Amino acid sequence: MRWNLGVAGAASLLLAQSTAAVELTIGDAASTKAAAGTIAYGLMKYYTGNNTGDTPGNLPDPYFWWEAGAMFGTLIDYWALTGDATYNNVTSQALLHQASGTRDFMPANQTRTEGNDDQGFWAMAAMSAAENNFPNPPPDQPQWLALAQAVFNQYASRWDESTCGGGLRWQIFQFNNGFNYKNTISNGCFFNLAARLARFTGNQTYADWATKIFAWEESVGLITPQYDVYDGVTIKDGSCNDTDRIQWSYNHGIFIHGAAVMHNVTGGAALWTQRVQGILKSTQNLFYNNSTGVVFEQFCEMRGFCDNDQRSFKGYLTRWLAGTAQMVSDTFDPIQKMLQASAAAAARACSGSPAENLFRGLPGTACGFRWDQPFDGSTGVGEQMNALSAVMYTLVSRATTTVTADSGGTSKGDPGGGAQGPGGGGLPSQILLPIPLRERVAAGFLTVGFVFGVIGGSAFVML
Repeated sequence: MRWNLGVAGAASLLLAQSTAAVELTIGDAASTKAAAGTIAYGLMKYYTGNNTGDTPGNLPDPYFWWEAGAMFGTLIDYWALTGDATYNNVTSQALLHQASGTRDFMPANQTRTEGNDDQGFWAMAAMSAAENNFPNPPPDQPQWLALAQAVFNQYASRWDESTCGGGLRWQIFQFNNGFNYKNTISNGCFFNLAARLARFTGNQTYADWATKIFAWEESVGLITPQYDVYDGVTIKDGSCNDTDRIQWSYNHGIFIHGAAVMHNVTGGAALWTQRVQGILKSTQNLFYNNSTGVVFEQFCEMRGFCDNDQRSFKGYLTRWLAGTAQMVSDTFDPIQKMLQASAAAAARACSGSPAENLFRGLPGTACGFRWDQPFDGSTGVGEQMNALSAVMYTLVSRATTTVTADSGGTSKGDPGGGAQGPGGGGLPSQILLPIPLRERVAAGFLTVGFVFGVIGGSAFVML
């Protein structure tokens, strides 16, 4: 169907619809799912990877590869929370294509410029697929759990104790700018993945790594005694004292969620309880506006200079806050308060009329970046993901959590994966803890083996 409204007619339609927003009734599951479906449709209008001649999994310019991984992680949760399988096939296609022949999210079209954080967002999407029992790939394709394990193993092989006493560098390869920077989000991906693998599999090696990574962040001052979370540290003349103290919402989010998972793994250990509560308090102080009742990106949002990447960060914060609420019951009520207020505001900040957006040249139903005002005209993948996350994560229930190998998880693993990839760095040969029987049987492992890793020493290899 083609509409020919003319300039006057289109302008009248635009005026009539200028106050349109996505309808949402907080606490009403049907309304929330409908609103999430509207926003998800608008998000997928940006995706071109399933078009003939395009590359499955890639977003068009100006979006970087990592944000596509984040988007498909969001869509997995969208399916789990709403039951809408509309985007399942395209999500599976994207993840499997970008997993590459080496089954480690090191595809040939990204490897030379790929950073540890880039790889991590795809690995966390695969971990979400395993935890939510997202439909498993055919047996001859990479499996969700195995992909997460492969990236974990490669991270362990890149752990660098030659400087700063440990930590992952931002970049995988030394010829890329940023190789001398150890950033929180790369180490956060490692930490988050390790904690979730520990919970899913029951293997202590993953839990030991999670403990080690968090302690390292504290030791170099990237997580402070007040649980502020700084961006990273630059290595200069062998020292690690040059700290970037900017605080981004996704750094807080990735660490509070991993800490919440470790709280679950350890049966509510006091140290992990303290860490969860400390980061939550810091998050509320920095990224939640009590006056407006919305989550915001404190460093750049109010001053109007957030870039494409940064305009997606608060969506990941809402994702990981929701996951925290599931793992630590004492956080459920305060987090739900944050999520519900943000969801209502995010829906109001969307331009909910497809006709209006057709006139504006926007893809589908468009959502703005700022939630403290009506639609602000800033649109894109990040803005759309943010709004989708804000709305759909209010569906998280106090009574439900993601699955494990013991509670119905069906994804198959490969604890020795990742050794053959271009970023494997030669995985350590030391054999650590044997895989528990329940991990091999209940999760249906493809191979009976051992997790590779180094807990006491460096396995970093300069490439």
